[in-house]
Amino acid sequence: MLATNPNYSFHVPLSKLRASNSKKFKISSNFSSVNCFPPTKRIHISSIQPSNDAHRTPRTKKNKISSSGSLFNRFTIGACLTAQPDIQSLDAPQQSFAPYSIKIPVGDRHILVETGHIGRQASAAITVTDGETVIYTTVCFNDDPSEPTDFFPLSVHYQERFSAAGRTSGGFFKREGRTKDHEVLICRLIDRPLRPTMPRGFYHETQILSWVLSYDGLHPPDSLAVTAAGIAVALSEVPSSGVIAGVRVGLIGDKFVMNPTTKEMEDSKLDLLLAGTESAILMIEGYCDFLPEEKLLEAIEVGQSAVRAICMGVESLVKKCGKPKMVDAVKLPPPELYKHVEEIAGDELVEALQIKEKIPRRKALSSLEAKVLNILTEEGFVSKTEASLPSEVVLPDLVEVEDEDEEVVVDGEVDEGDVRIKPVPKKPAPMLYSEVDVKLVYKEVSSKFLRRRIVEGGKRSDGRKPEELRSINSHCGLLPRAHGSALFTRGETQSLAVATLGDKQMAQRIDNLVDEEEFKRFYLQYSFPPSCVGEAGRAGAPSRREIGHGMLAERALEPILPSEDEFPYTIRVESTITESNGSSSMASVCGGCLALQDAGVPVRSSIAGIAMGMVLNTEDFGGDGSPLILSDITGGEDASGDMDFKVAGNDDGVTAFQMDIKVIGITLSVMRQALLQAKEGRKHILVEMSKCSPPPSKKLSRYAPIIHVMKVNPDKINMIIGSGGKKVKSIIEETGVESIETQDNGIVKITAKDLSSLEKSKSIISNLTMVPKIGDIYRNCEIKTIAPYGVFVEIAPGREGLCHISELSASWLAKAEDAFKAGDRVDVKLIEINEKGQLRLSRRALLPEPSPDKAGTKQHNVNPNKETTISQKADEKDKLKNSSAPKFDVKVDNADLPEDSSPDVKAGVSDKNKTVEAKTPIEDKFVKKSISTGQDATETIKSRSKRTSTKSISTSKTSESPVVNGEAKVG
Repeated sequence: MLATNPNYSFHVPLSKLRASNSKKFKISSNFSSVNCFPPTKRIHISSIQPSNDAHRTPRTKKNKISSSGSLFNRFTIGACLTAQPDIQSLDAPQQSFAPYSIKIPVGDRHILVETGHIGRQASAAITVTDGETVIYTTVCFNDDPSEPTDFFPLSVHYQERFSAAGRTSGGFFKREGRTKDHEVLICRLIDRPLRPTMPRGFYHETQILSWVLSYDGLHPPDSLAVTAAGIAVALSEVPSSGVIAGVRVGLIGDKFVMNPTTKEMEDSKLDLLLAGTESAILMIEGYCDFLPEEKLLEAIEVGQSAVRAICMGVESLVKKCGKPKMVDAVKLPPPELYKHVEEIAGDELVEALQIKEKIPRRKALSSLEAKVLNILTEEGFVSKTEASLPSEVVLPDLVEVEDEDEEVVVDGEVDEGDVRIKPVPKKPAPMLYSEVDVKLVYKEVSSKFLRRRIVEGGKRSDGRKPEELRSINSHCGLLPRAHGSALFTRGETQSLAVATLGDKQMAQRIDNLVDEEEFKRFYLQYSFPPSCVGEAGRAGAPSRREIGHGMLAERALEPILPSEDEFPYTIRVESTITESNGSSSMASVCGGCLALQDAGVPVRSSIAGIAMGMVLNTEDFGGDGSPLILSDITGGEDASGDMDFKVAGNDDGVTAFQMDIKVIGITLSVMRQALLQAKEGRKHILVEMSKCSPPPSKKLSRYAPIIHVMKVNPDKINMIIGSGGKKVKSIIEETGVESIETQDNGIVKITAKDLSSLEKSKSIISNLTMVPKIGDIYRNCEIKTIAPYGVFVEIAPGREGLCHISELSASWLAKAEDAFKAGDRVDVKLIEINEKGQLRLSRRALLPEPSPDKAGTKQHNVNPNKETTISQKADEKDKLKNSSAPKFDVKVDNADLPEDSSPDVKAGVSDKNKTVEAKTPIEDKFVKKSISTGQDATETIKSRSKRTSTKSISTSKTSESPVVNGEAKVG
């Protein structure tokens, strides 16, 4: 019964049953189809004994009982045991890899690198820890190679999990969505240093995945992700030239800091991310505040030393845990194919590369490529040297004839059954190659010929010398309705830049791992449509290249922008590439700078950008490998050259830089030469930009919004907002302004399209936030409510006070409704503020003194219209002016003003015998819209004449406003 029941059987090899009773076994993880103990259960063989040998089932094919195809040895066990799983000896061979970790010093701390304990089915998987920030990176590749191409099939994906910081996504699905822009930028940082180290001819699609599993908010994950990817590739089977590592370098004071924390970066003048190998630099990218070239080179040297230390520390890990490289998978075209392509297309290729214009040159190269493909893949190629050699004579075996009389036999005749063949020369056989190999070789040969022309002839494709720049011209104000626009052209590269100004609602919101709202006040967006290179292609979401180029141009222009206090606008710049032949990102820097100036942004200085290239004088050209630096490279020189080094800045220093190379590293001396040559190029471009025609307007467009900044008492902010935001919404609807932004520190920003709506909202907010003082006089105020004991008068929107019946008239009144009704307007004076903040007003204090002969006369019936006639006539003009909102006079005590009151407020304080227009303890800053001519200008002049000097829309002379007489200062 037990012997035939599968529930009482489990697999134990017979060799193990004969082992010692004290030997322990563990449960195999691949056991299925029978009940088993928990996986952690260990069983002593001594407790499992067959009842006798007769019960042991012999091993035959009939005894295979396993749904999974495994062979089970079945035997009887005690009744106390149930089903048993496969078990494996602890002494059995384990997996070939085991957990291994090393600590590597970086700066003032260590990073921890671990492998073998997670992701063990990947070609390589590691975790890198810095502080409490953990990066998990894997490398995998397809078993079968893909179609050969002229680039390495590498894809990189980086993701920041919100759970790494103890958060969840704010979206509906509560999971991470599409890749964010800053994640794309880190993907590019990982990809760019790895790609040059991959060998040509490895066509297995390779994928690098990187996740941020833990983030402490102090140790940035981007440089850590570059290092993790480089180590993972070194451990995998993917063939590469060596270990790659990345570090960040900051400059705090005069000291360079390695992998600074986020808090340290707040005070850093430099943000440099460098990646390389033990001996060379592969990639740099960074941003700084006009840092001199020599200081930048010092930072690169410090970063290279740190990278070298990391690579040397990882070598022991690679020796112990690294897998054999798939060198046999590298497939290169036949070596002789290079000579064949040069022989077919050599002369024509030289002529095509001398064509200066891009489109005709591209068409000529494409036509020549089609010719080479036809010969080498269809017709067959015969080398000229082989065709010119004497033909090889092939002699067949001669047949001996027994007859003594020899006869001459014509070819092909049969003589007594023998066939005689005349010897003929052997022709060289035509050679055919695959289309993929021919395309790859043709591209490499074209690149070689271009490089040889530059090195040997000293001339580039367009005829320039190595340090010579292309022609430059620029125009501003092309788009009449845009706030600022510029068209920058350099050779065959052209950028149309547009600047737009707005309030905080236009700011770009950044969703990061830290649970803090981050808004970008300035951002530049770059687009590269296929039409700019004369092609038809996909037009949709921005590509990784577009995001990267846009960020580079944005960070280059950011140091020249004014602070938010000086210029309270959100700024957006769009750069659309309308033509492209190299260095379009640097054209975006130049065009973006001109567009900012055209929009009236008071920038500190002008910024220019230039792309530098390099061609090594290799042995193929008879050289010694010395570099030749090229200024302002074109697209062909970028593709065929060895370096693309973009540098942006002005005469004083550098603001942004980015370098990609196609060779395995460059030295500091080469970089120094490139930086100094780029500085001379920037100076030339800045001079050409100053010749812009028409030049930038340097003043705000009349279509730009007006932003008025005022400071009120922080305790009064809630009065502006109201319950649930009702008050601020009502002000926006009533006045027609675009938005009202309030801050907890008392700053209020009003955004409007015209001056009239701005003045209305400003007046309402001023009245809401004013601080009433005893003795203040309020004119033309509306009676809101009438009570038996007096009337409630609104002295400002939302602010009411009680005017007791005894203070309504100089004479006695029985009932307030006998003389007044709701809606009447009166002049009142503040005479008391009680402990609850309630206001007590008096109308009688402003009435003229009664004549002596009538002083003792008791008047029971008083006509209020007669008593207020003098006052109303005196202020008749003021009432006509107040069409939008009531104005009022207040008497302000300078001693009671807040300490942060503006000088204008304190200067306008009067004595007790004088009255002035109501002033609130506010501090105003304005950015005034310029209106040149026409009806708008006339209306503006009239509105200014109606306003008093304290209500001017422009800033006072003492303030440091970026706008003077409608014109912005440009540094």
